[in-house]
Amino acid sequence: MIADPLPSVETAMSVPRWRSLLFVPTHVPRFVETAHERGADGVILDLEDSVPQDQKGEARRQLPECVAKVGRKGASVLVRVNHGLRALAADLDAAVIESVDALVLPKTDSPEWVLEIANAVSELERERSLPLGRIRFLAQIETPGALQRLAAIASAHPRMAAMALGPEDFSAAVGGSPEFDLLLAPNLSVLFAARAAGLLPLGFVGSIGEFSDSDKLREAATRARRLGFVGALAIHPTQVAIFNEAFSPSAQELEWARRVVAAENDDATHGRAPFSLDGKMIDPPVVRRAHEILALASNNRPTNQRPDRR
Repeated sequence: MIADPLPSVETAMSVPRWRSLLFVPTHVPRFVETAHERGADGVILDLEDSVPQDQKGEARRQLPECVAKVGRKGASVLVRVNHGLRALAADLDAAVIESVDALVLPKTDSPEWVLEIANAVSELERERSLPLGRIRFLAQIETPGALQRLAAIASAHPRMAAMALGPEDFSAAVGGSPEFDLLLAPNLSVLFAARAAGLLPLGFVGSIGEFSDSDKLREAATRARRLGFVGALAIHPTQVAIFNEAFSPSAQELEWARRVVAAENDDATHGRAPFSLDGKMIDPPVVRRAHEILALASNNRPTNQRPDRR
């Protein structure tokens, strides 16, 4: 399958800043109505697992209204589609509309699958006079077979923006429990493939369903950021604030980064690189990390949000 080429102006889009993406079942009005108040960087309107089979049609019909509601405060709006061909076709017909920023692709197991969906989305964008290529993809990796093709999946199409391991589905697929020992290696594989392709690595090492123990979740999210992850998917509103905090630079990190950059600017006039700060060597990779920390802080909400859509 050959990818449908996109205009260079569209394929050059930068990746978004998603510390927290909150799942919302599209067919439950009370969750949709309050989603924009939860503080998430993005809201995922779900058409897949959380929607009963006999309510998927109505969920699709409600999607345009739901998109407008959850995006009222400028959060990114994503839609998780189904994997089966018939359901997927109906989902794409409903979801490729104005103000949808990305599609979440569950059970992604090959680059060919990504290309098929990308080409279908391009056709719909052309038919509907939507900006070609604006809708991005977040691929969920949920089978052991997909781990063998991560690099190809990550670079399958310019629409790819992020990757995340689906811990519950992945654990079930290998016949195990969603625990640290099982999930560390596949999470790291997703992290490395995403970073190599310039995508956002999302997730943490643990079960996404454990939201009642805030301390445990905060520890897992903090560890994930140290590993290199930049955000995570939330299934409950209480997880959002934890993820926003854990995946944002701390006050101590910001202070350190400012001092490194200030020292860099000072020493640059003397042609000194690397240089010493607080008894430690500061070389180019460390300087780059300091700049990245400052960039993350400047891109955090609310400054990275788009204007209110009302």
